[in-house]
Amino acid sequence: MREEGRHPLRSRLLTPDCDARDPDRGWRHHLAPHRLPVLHASSLLPAAVLGVLVSAFLPAQTRPAAPANPASQQAPPLLRDVTVEERADIYLARKSYADAIDYYHRALRQQGSNANLWNKLGIAYQLDINYRAARKAYKEAAKRRTDFAEPWNNLGTTYFMENKFRKSVKYYRQALDRSPGSASFHMNLGASYSHMKKFPQAVEQYREALSLDPNVLTEHSSTATVVQARGADVEFYFYLAKVFASLARPEDSVRYLRRALEDGFKDLKRLDGDPDFQKISHYPAYVELRKNLPVAISD
Repeated sequence: MREEGRHPLRSRLLTPDCDARDPDRGWRHHLAPHRLPVLHASSLLPAAVLGVLVSAFLPAQTRPAAPANPASQQAPPLLRDVTVEERADIYLARKSYADAIDYYHRALRQQGSNANLWNKLGIAYQLDINYRAARKAYKEAAKRRTDFAEPWNNLGTTYFMENKFRKSVKYYRQALDRSPGSASFHMNLGASYSHMKKFPQAVEQYREALSLDPNVLTEHSSTATVVQARGADVEFYFYLAKVFASLARPEDSVRYLRRALEDGFKDLKRLDGDPDFQKISHYPAYVELRKNLPVAISD
């Protein structure tokens, strides 16, 4: 669901503490399994470009005063021109996607075929909601570097955004074949499995992602994008609580389990017989939650 005045790829994310019936409560920006998978680009806005921008717009009164001794003065180094690719990066960061696409094409004509440039062009097309053009660009990137995992991940994302989850799995697996240590790729694959109601497979991917990067759910790079996650399945919250319990993270497990119970999870025998939840069975917050079960919030 698109919010008025917000790009659909930069919307807010519903956390376990949120109530979908009360959108103003509990929103925060972070990555969660029911999110838009991460898009990867190399150096979206290079530090060199930021240096140019900062120097160009620095007010004169904030610059250091000239030294009293003229002999000690040295001419400042000349700022280099911003390259065509860097200008495209700036437009992309400013969400001027049409201009970014234009300048990435110029950069390709200037530099020749370049896998990283094709990948960036694909991201620009994707953020401009032109998935067909994005896929063409990603395939060009993948063709030029067979070990380049990011275009395969991003191809999966284009299908994820069109709710073609089975097809997205195919491309996420290709990305993981090339970069098995990427926590975000595992999260993306888990997100697709979760939308397909294949929760055990989703759990496996979430567990692997969290083992690789314990903060993958709450941290993301400047190139990551998120979408809203509303009305997540009760089973999703249960299985994510199970993953955290298996990783000896009881606080996170209890938080997601509470949300599952609030949304109507009732099969308490599954908790009693689950070896993962037995690992946290003596954790005070878990004991308290079991003693005082929250009232399910009806629709």
